[in-house]
Amino acid sequence: MGPHPAVAAIRLAVRRTLADLAAEAGTTFTAPARAPHGRPGGALVNAGANTGAATTLIGNAHRHPSGLPRTPAAPGSPLVLVAVSGGADSMALATATAFEAPKLGLRVGAVTVDHGLQAGSAERAALVAERLRSLGLDPVEAVPVRVGRQGGPEAAARDARYAALDAAAERHQALAVLLGHTRDDQAETVLLGLARGSGSRSLAGMPAHKGRYRRPLLELDRAATRQACTAQAIPVWDDPHNCDPAYTRSRVRHEVLPVLEKHLGGGVVEALARTARLFRDDADALDQWAALAERDLRTGEGALDVPKLAELPPAVRRRVLRRAALRAGCPAGDLFARHLETVDLLVTGWRGQGPLHLPGGVEATRRCGTLVFRRQGD
Repeated sequence: MGPHPAVAAIRLAVRRTLADLAAEAGTTFTAPARAPHGRPGGALVNAGANTGAATTLIGNAHRHPSGLPRTPAAPGSPLVLVAVSGGADSMALATATAFEAPKLGLRVGAVTVDHGLQAGSAERAALVAERLRSLGLDPVEAVPVRVGRQGGPEAAARDARYAALDAAAERHQALAVLLGHTRDDQAETVLLGLARGSGSRSLAGMPAHKGRYRRPLLELDRAATRQACTAQAIPVWDDPHNCDPAYTRSRVRHEVLPVLEKHLGGGVVEALARTARLFRDDADALDQWAALAERDLRTGEGALDVPKLAELPPAVRRRVLRRAALRAGCPAGDLFARHLETVDLLVTGWRGQGPLHLPGGVEATRRCGTLVFRRQGD
């Protein structure tokens, strides 16, 4: 009998992501020869041929939760890291990755981040790390971080977490870091972006692939990950912060989405995730247009030609302005739509306004038919 449907769905999603990574890395993997009785010969080492001695499993995992012995990737093979909180989403992802990666010649490790925001967090992180090692992941790190205050508690924790994951990926020279975000997380992200009025890029939600980060489970719902963990007897930890109404995302998850599902009918989560995909396609196309436009209207001194800017559609023009502001030193996380709308008035509503002050100490000034972005003091 095959695996539980949820287990099979998660493995398939992970397999597709890992296959892309293996292809990018140029990894090749030759299947081991078949041993007698249909056993994969590469998974077992016979400790005493024809002597009746017990076979010994090799690799950093004795046995996968599927109950089958596992053929490990060779030492020195490309490494993929999984970000694991200990919850159902990330544990299901880690388990599936441990099962699928060796087939493609990839090693699997994990990082669990201790934000230090709850009593006993260090002990929980150590327990999660031990569970991951029992699944055969290696290396496994429990990394403590210091969460600041900038941007609010959720944003500060996220910044600290990604900084730790980036550092671990560099330290271990990992091909990629896999994240356990699901379709439900995507729907929540779209609603949060809509509430902030942040534009199409925010409504596009989380990308399946950005830089070193991959999200294999974006097309699967949260219930599937919990079912997969239950079917494989994988212990999970439910973070109390996920139910704490003090956090915006928690309120969206437990209050807003259930109301929408009740009054608009089922399928709201799937519809929001589909909306994110459509917005992402549009946003990618507009970003590409803006990149080409910026190249054409930039002057020799690095300023932007205002008459040419004014000819662009507003959606493209604002993207050009954002690119210029970021290049001048504006922090991406602090540059909002309201800033760009104000800068846009230097192009479309010019009445002799003075310099505009943007986040990061960047100044935008209209001068002699051009728009100049520079850091104050330069």
